[in-house]
Amino acid sequence: MVAFLCLGLSFLIALVTAGGVKNCHSKCRCEVESYGLFDSFSLTKVDCSGLGPGTTPIPIPLDTSHLDLSHNSISYITDSMLSGPGYTTLVSLDLSKNLISRVSAKAFNKLRYLETLDLSQNILENLSDGCFSGLPLAEVDLSDNKFQEFDLNVFTTRGQEIPISIDLSNNLLNAVSRKLPSHALYIKSLMLAGNQLRTVPRLAGIPLQHLNLDGNLIHSIDEGDFEELTDLISLSLSGLPELSIIHRNSFKGLKNLQVLDLSNNFQLKALSPDVFNGLSALQELNLSKSVVTPLPVIIFNHMPSIKSVTLGPNMHCWKTHKQGQFHRQIGQAKANDILTCDVPGIVM
Repeated sequence: MVAFLCLGLSFLIALVTAGGVKNCHSKCRCEVESYGLFDSFSLTKVDCSGLGPGTTPIPIPLDTSHLDLSHNSISYITDSMLSGPGYTTLVSLDLSKNLISRVSAKAFNKLRYLETLDLSQNILENLSDGCFSGLPLAEVDLSDNKFQEFDLNVFTTRGQEIPISIDLSNNLLNAVSRKLPSHALYIKSLMLAGNQLRTVPRLAGIPLQHLNLDGNLIHSIDEGDFEELTDLISLSLSGLPELSIIHRNSFKGLKNLQVLDLSNNFQLKALSPDVFNGLSALQELNLSKSVVTPLPVIIFNHMPSIKSVTLGPNMHCWKTHKQGQFHRQIGQAKANDILTCDVPGIVM
């Protein structure tokens, strides 16, 4: 009897993990995950990667939440490809590492619960207006495609205030814009690393918190480049091969910025203290392999909240609070901020 039960249990497990789930394609791998009190409901993760060309559309279980269609040589996402039974419950869709060059304007219309979409490592050059309209997207990966220009209005929420993270790194971008800023754009994070941008893109009106411009062809940072990005928390400008100057007040207005990465900018030889005007909330600054030392200590007067500065692989400065001498007239001890560096002589 025990042997029979064990055999039955093994059979059930095999059904779930090896494609025995109802409506699971014979070449896909389906895995059921149960949730709730007493496992009262379940969702299915479906892996249909690497099946080869000509396999879509693929029938999937009705309760599918995650679908992997990567490595399938798909070239075109049509209106009907993602509209069958089971697709309407998708929360996550992976279409990476295909040959996708076109996406129909209504290809994602049925995916009303879709939060994560991966279209990376394809050959996309443009997207149709409104192709993401009405979707509750939280993450979209468009990295490693062929975009040269990109209009961020494709992510217009039209009344849905869902913050979204977008990865457009490693494309061929020379322009990122908003052509019709009539609707709200709730973009939280924007990755633009590894493109061909020569100036800082104008992103006014977008409540960005994280912006990455690493590895672009920007030759100078000018006053006003970031003045309207008041919600920005982290900004990365690392590895810009042509960056040679950052003008005074370039970061003015970034009152909430906490992390600034200016590392690996080999053409950047000097920084005026006024470059850091307005960075009252900045806590971490990375200048590794970017600026000759020593640095004038006055540079830190513009950054009252600074906690850590990196100037090289083994060159760090940090601020500590040192309790001062007790004053009888004031009735309390005054705390002093002490700047300490692990290599002497890098701050004068």
